[in-house]
Amino acid sequence: MKNIAIIGASGYTGAQITQLIDQEAQLSVQGIYVSEGSVDKHKALSSLYPYYGQLEYTLQGLSEEAKQQIVAQADAVVLATDHAVSLTLAAWFYEQGLSVFDLSGAYRFADNQQYPKWYGFEHTEKKTLDQAVYGLAEWNAQQIAKSKMIAVPGCYPTASLLALKPLTDFFAGSLPVINAVSGVTGAGRKAQLHTSFCEVSLTPYGVLGHRHQPEIATHLGHEVIFTPHLGNFKRGILATITVQLKPETTNTDIAKAFSMYDECQLVNVTHNQFPKVDDVVHTPNCHIGWKYDESNHHIVIASAIDNLMKGAASQGLQCIKIHFGL
Repeated sequence: MKNIAIIGASGYTGAQITQLIDQEAQLSVQGIYVSEGSVDKHKALSSLYPYYGQLEYTLQGLSEEAKQQIVAQADAVVLATDHAVSLTLAAWFYEQGLSVFDLSGAYRFADNQQYPKWYGFEHTEKKTLDQAVYGLAEWNAQQIAKSKMIAVPGCYPTASLLALKPLTDFFAGSLPVINAVSGVTGAGRKAQLHTSFCEVSLTPYGVLGHRHQPEIATHLGHEVIFTPHLGNFKRGILATITVQLKPETTNTDIAKAFSMYDECQLVNVTHNQFPKVDDVVHTPNCHIGWKYDESNHHIVIASAIDNLMKGAASQGLQCIKIHFGL
């Protein structure tokens, strides 16, 4: 039995991974935590998220005493916290010998020069950063098993990378164009007028400047054009991607490349059939559909995930299970 502490458990992702860990026979929740100043401190998680069932956990403040208790009792810690908060917490828990699964972006780039530009802070924890591995579960299982510092990928990068990585050998040189739409839970639980459900109308945002663009490019090994959109639905992501492939590429080549997912329980690939968000909401799955025009050498790929599940919490759970050999 592995004991897992969840910090930032009052947010959408933190609550979701708490519910997932609670359902696992080989895992237990050591405790759930929020910042000492949080208005949610001392609240029952079930009072915030009744639709997850009777989660009999109370949110505790992350005091120094609580941190020491985590070190004494837990095998691992999940950080569902702000990037700048994860920066220091991840390093501290890692130094205490715990396995760390960070759901923020604080450790997704190996190059610490990326952080001031994309996240607005200097990365001061280079020793821990040097040990971090990118937790794209279907691609990096060996690294996830060996490292105690796992940076769980972003939601848009997960959908995009799962669709594109099998095909990199066939890229013709032009930039893959990724248009992706996310539900409003991707903006977090904190109330903001522009992400209020009644205010949202389908629109692009972060055009040619979203922090997930360099994350996708870094872990794909190829530059991309990435345009995210906010949709007026709760959860889910649909990424529609257009790529030019080398002239000699055939449908058979593409099918063979995607066959790498045949043994992956959570990734489903279909030819000439495209997924919709409802196929994956509340599941840990990724559905990929593709169609290739051999006359102009362009492929269109659609990739659907639940942003709170495969895009965050359930991929975090995958990483935990891979890491501990469960």
